[in-house]
Amino acid sequence: MSPLLKQSRPRPCDSTAFTLLEVMIAVAIFFMALFSILGLLSAELHAAAMLRTSGPTAGMAAAELSITNKLYEGSDSGDFGEIYKGYIWKRNVEEVATNGLFRADFAVFDPNGTVQSTVSVFFYKPESPTGHMGLQ
Repeated sequence: MSPLLKQSRPRPCDSTAFTLLEVMIAVAIFFMALFSILGLLSAELHAAAMLRTSGPTAGMAAAELSITNKLYEGSDSGDFGEIYKGYIWKRNVEEVATNGLFRADFAVFDPNGTVQSTVSVFFYKPESPTGHMGLQ
């Protein structure tokens, strides 16, 4: 055989194809990523369904109060409008220090009058007027 024919044939180690091991590793990585994404999507759908069926929380009422610049001591109540018919919230705000630190206690009641959720939040609002601290 001539030396030219020997050189023109590709040798098995010069192959540019993927080995079976490389393909199996790539498929395993692909399926791990796919199942991770599907698990995350399932968890998000479950959380969205829970939000649709659950009622309001005391944190929703606290969020509205957190955007104000001034707080005043006292009690207040209200409802959630058309979104959550029949649910009401009550809050009690009291000054705990003369530097503008307030504690607000929130409670949410369902249409039957039972407490659904409660939360106590501290707010630092130095622009609020200082007054009677409620200490006796």
